[in-house]
Amino acid sequence: MALKEVMQEVKKLSNKDMHRLIQFLTQSVTPLSPQEPLFEEIRDLKHKGGYTCPHCQSNLSVRFGKYVVKVGLKKMNRQRYRCKDCLKTFTDVTNTPLYRTHKPDKWFDFVRCMIDGETLRKAAEKLDVHHVTLFYWRHKLLSALEQMDFEKFAGIVEMDETYFLYSEKGKRGIQGRKPRKRGGSSQFRGISHEQICVLVARDRQKSTYSRVIGEGRILKTRLHQAIGAKLTSENVLCTDAWRAFKTYAKEKGMNHYAFKSDGKERVKGLYHIQNVNSYHGRLKNWMKRFNGVATKYLDHYLSWFQFLDAIKHRNNSGTVSKMMIESCLFPVTETYQALRTYQYKI
Repeated sequence: MALKEVMQEVKKLSNKDMHRLIQFLTQSVTPLSPQEPLFEEIRDLKHKGGYTCPHCQSNLSVRFGKYVVKVGLKKMNRQRYRCKDCLKTFTDVTNTPLYRTHKPDKWFDFVRCMIDGETLRKAAEKLDVHHVTLFYWRHKLLSALEQMDFEKFAGIVEMDETYFLYSEKGKRGIQGRKPRKRGGSSQFRGISHEQICVLVARDRQKSTYSRVIGEGRILKTRLHQAIGAKLTSENVLCTDAWRAFKTYAKEKGMNHYAFKSDGKERVKGLYHIQNVNSYHGRLKNWMKRFNGVATKYLDHYLSWFQFLDAIKHRNNSGTVSKMMIESCLFPVTETYQALRTYQYKI
């Protein structure tokens, strides 16, 4: 068929088929996937202290040939390693979100979609990957981001809780109540056992703790379990007037500034909780797009937003690379079956 005839046929394509054709031609002409340099950086960061076996953590590992992976329309050779202690083989992406995933050339664009907060179906249409597959990709990556942490808060620490309605979204055969639609509402007024408590703590250097800590009102014991190791008597604690915060600060020997919810006094010199309340507002607005999130996955979404807030939701090559690289530096061993059968637990 002559080129002129091919061009005439292309003009007859629908917008969706035209997009797929553009993807095909891009992959055919581009010499390397945009994420190939990322694999090199991930390899350098993971093995900067030598080859460490992800199975037994031994440093007695050596290179053990190459293996072939298909990236788009091309085949790439990648390094394989073997541990001399446990005799198991591994690669640069073993126990990372990229491990054993098909279509690795799609990951770079998928992370772009995640930074934009796009729905799975919208991302699936863009990438030509089934939305169920993208669901597992999303949660494998978020399982890694959830492990990002810091040791101690510095100086003034603002702390406050917010609440999300308990949700069993995606579960069949819910008992004890009728299924809700698009988030729904609680059958009880105020804060009850149907409300999931999320604690957010943040210092002035923007170090942030954001995790589910239980159902209903926040308790002093849960505060200690969740965040006690990150606070010392040298920190100054700013919270609302809930008694659990006051009791906890007294037992910890911390200076404490409490602000009542009536809003009459919002600032005491340097001390306030406006940063953490602003974080709550941004988090709630961002979560609306999902029309309710299953409680068993809520910590994943909190980690997702925490990362987006840290990069100020900028979607460029630098932030995409940062999200991919940092997620590959933490061990992820969840299989698709494990992700599907997650259970909510505190």
